[in-house]
Amino acid sequence: MWNLVNQYISEAIHDNFEFTRKTQLPSNHKSKNYQIENDRHRFLVKVDHISALERYECEADNHALLTRDSDFLVADPITIGSSLEYCFSVYEWLPSQPDKEDWYLCGQTLAKMHSRHEQEMFGFEQDNYILGLVQPNQWHKKWSVFFAEERIAWQLQLLHEKGIELIEIDYFVEYIKPLVNHPVQPSLLHGFFWRGNIAFSNDKPSVYCPACYYGDREVDIANSELFAQLPDAFYAGYEEAYPIDKGYQQRKPIYQLYSLLCHANVFAGDYLTQSKQQIELILK
Repeated sequence: MWNLVNQYISEAIHDNFEFTRKTQLPSNHKSKNYQIENDRHRFLVKVDHISALERYECEADNHALLTRDSDFLVADPITIGSSLEYCFSVYEWLPSQPDKEDWYLCGQTLAKMHSRHEQEMFGFEQDNYILGLVQPNQWHKKWSVFFAEERIAWQLQLLHEKGIELIEIDYFVEYIKPLVNHPVQPSLLHGFFWRGNIAFSNDKPSVYCPACYYGDREVDIANSELFAQLPDAFYAGYEEAYPIDKGYQQRKPIYQLYSLLCHANVFAGDYLTQSKQQIELILK
């Protein structure tokens, strides 16, 4: 397969490429990530079973969208290919600068992306993926309906199909609709915005693993506070550019539930317990 990777990259960059060094990188997903390089080029390569090909194509589309509609530094997709058993996705390599983290700028950059409001409905032009799970994006006029049905109900249904009942789905969906029903304009969301998908390169904030759609900007903010809250400077930068509504604190647990349910479906374990506790918190 690696000969095929060399071939696809060579065709994409219009230059003969053959890596001389390959290093496997840490990954929390099924995909295996590698850094490959020679004396002139360096790339990130993601490798998975052939069934992940559509997911790789969606991810590349999301990278291109963020490049076009945000000021984040986003790795350019180079090429996507497959063998009989495996598929691979190649991106430009962005060198990390952990000593030059500007969280204030990161907050302002996200706020600027959220403030564009160029879409009139909630959803996306195609379904995509989060943590390897299909993320349905059917267009809706009402945010409360979109989030309750396309996000929470979907994840609860996936758990139901595994024999896991956290709560009666129809009841809970109708329960949360009025709780997230507030004046909101569709913003382009990263969709999986948390510390592990943020880096800094070339003096700019950079983001990875997008699961984009148009929705309530508070979802990205809520996700940023769930697993590893970002530095205060991030929120200060965001607030200065685009202040969050005071009602956000009441909606935050509901928005965070989506990420917990995604993790529960993929990893089970303690995420199931956390999801159950979050549902109980919301019902109170």
